[in-house]
Amino acid sequence: MEKIEHTTISTNGIKMHVASIGTGPRTILFVHGFPELWYTWRHQLLSLSSLGYRCIAPDLRGYGDTDSPGPAAQYTSFHVVGDLVGLLDGLGIQQVFLVGHDWGAIISWHFCLLRPDRVRALVNTSVPFSLKTSSRVSPMTGARFVLGDDFYMCRFQEAGEMEAEFAGMDTGKVLMKFLGYRDPKPPCIPKETGFVGFPDPPTLPSWLSQEDVDYYAAKFDKSGFTGPLNYYRSIDLFVPLTLFYFLFILFFRRVSIGAKVMVPTKFIVGELDLTLKFPGAEAYINNGGFKKDVPLLEDIVVLKGVGHFLNEEKPEEVTKQIHDFFNQF
Repeated sequence: MEKIEHTTISTNGIKMHVASIGTGPRTILFVHGFPELWYTWRHQLLSLSSLGYRCIAPDLRGYGDTDSPGPAAQYTSFHVVGDLVGLLDGLGIQQVFLVGHDWGAIISWHFCLLRPDRVRALVNTSVPFSLKTSSRVSPMTGARFVLGDDFYMCRFQEAGEMEAEFAGMDTGKVLMKFLGYRDPKPPCIPKETGFVGFPDPPTLPSWLSQEDVDYYAAKFDKSGFTGPLNYYRSIDLFVPLTLFYFLFILFFRRVSIGAKVMVPTKFIVGELDLTLKFPGAEAYINNGGFKKDVPLLEDIVVLKGVGHFLNEEKPEEVTKQIHDFFNQF
């Protein structure tokens, strides 16, 4: 771990903390999710750098040692993709292999959608691609209708509400409730019980040490949870912004409208991942919808008995999947 270098890069109006290791000519950019940091990729950074890759893992805006702009409207995928493109520009990197998890997967899908010229190939995990530009119902309205007001994403919408609940608990315990969650059913946080009633893992998972929890907790104690929660609060902004973007691009005849990810892709998900059990997810993945939206999807890997945080739970297996795919290019 001491071989990993830590730097700060100015990009897109913020200062971004970046962990990096390796000097190979081929670069992998890792994009973390919630509630994570660059640290979630520590195993892959070490393993893949030893195989000749230059590996880069930033703290996204609002996380860790990266700046946290205020309003939720500044946490859309447009902003975060802009951060990452600016990061690559600042490092003089024209094209990368891209790896994402959880919210990082969403950002990575949108990165490939908006700037496919900067991505050689993609390995995305946990969250399949989905962009419904024709729906009259916003994503969060749809989530409330299908999963109810207690669904965790819905509970995250009210500014300050969950932050107050988290503040009343030990940060390490808050993080363990998320990191140790293994019930594939969509998680809910009833207002009657609050987050205190969210299930505790029976024990510390074998793949997570107390030292790991302490590292995460120290960073979240410093940065808080508002930035990370603002990603959820900006969900409804992405579709209208995307429509505007494509209309703008179409006007200048640079591309045609068609919200498809045109990058060679492998998708990995855990068998017990809660995202796999969201209504309609398995049918979308298995019945052709996923392949239609991601025409260059080459492989779908389901890891048996594995939960949501697969890159930490099964680091060697995930690293091998990443390396085997990128090694083709």
